[in-house]
Amino acid sequence: MQKTINNPVIPYIRTILGGLQPLELVVVRGYVPEDSDRFQVDFQCGNSAKPRADVAFHFNPRFKKSGCIVCNTLEHERWGSEEIVYVMPFEKGKSFEIVFMVLLDKFQVAVNGKHLLIYKHRINLEKINTLGIYGKVEVQMIDFISNNSFQGSQPSLLGATKEKDKVPRESQFVVPYVAPLNSAVAPGQTIVIKGEVNENANSFSINLKPSDTSDIALHLNPRIKANVFVRNSYLHDSWGEEERNINHFPFCPGMYFELIIFCDALHYKVAVNGVHTLEYKHRFKQLGKINTLEICGDIRLLDVRYW
Repeated sequence: MQKTINNPVIPYIRTILGGLQPLELVVVRGYVPEDSDRFQVDFQCGNSAKPRADVAFHFNPRFKKSGCIVCNTLEHERWGSEEIVYVMPFEKGKSFEIVFMVLLDKFQVAVNGKHLLIYKHRINLEKINTLGIYGKVEVQMIDFISNNSFQGSQPSLLGATKEKDKVPRESQFVVPYVAPLNSAVAPGQTIVIKGEVNENANSFSINLKPSDTSDIALHLNPRIKANVFVRNSYLHDSWGEEERNINHFPFCPGMYFELIIFCDALHYKVAVNGVHTLEYKHRFKQLGKINTLEICGDIRLLDVRYW
């Protein structure tokens, strides 16, 4: 199900039908007026004004001075400790898109396609039933997108099994993870890797390779502490030239991710959480020999799918 509200009047306060579910996306598209000093998006526990309803997640961009994002929780009419991000992705006079990803233990927020922050739940997710938007902001659209609609969540072939509809238990996704693909890589095929970056992560790696040699056709190596996303191939017993250029590093400690690898005739195309991140030209040309997936490093692996 996808629920859409178009051109809501601000302030906007409305019940979230069915509440929020893990992996649901709440997408807010709007515009910041030139005279805006602040606005806020509140995930609330009811809509009472007096006494004021609890606010599980208060997301509050403030434009004074250099600008910042203030996050907090209101419980029993008392604010908790502020979590402040001194990054301002919003600009006066410009449009924006905020994506709130709902997870079991946190909210994960991206603005204009770039990861911004993580806010861990201080109030149980089950208690959130109202969305409020206030302040000097214009909103064109609010979308509630269920996890069945999120890219990469649809049923597909699983690399760990030959049975198309069998979903493996989480115990099968132990890192380091090595599994045969149920068919060799070919143009048009997709691999989806779902996981969570460890809080103290240094790096992790994803390798596509043939099973009968030491070659690695595709080596993806996000280095969290260095904010570098290395791509390479290991051919004929040596590494090639690293590719590092990227517009925006898409990972941070503690974040949930869905990484999608799509193979076409010339490249691998990689997206993270629905945003195209990079392309890597094939160096290992014999795609039909690539039949193994390896994942290692500082992540909690949740799911692997291949079709």
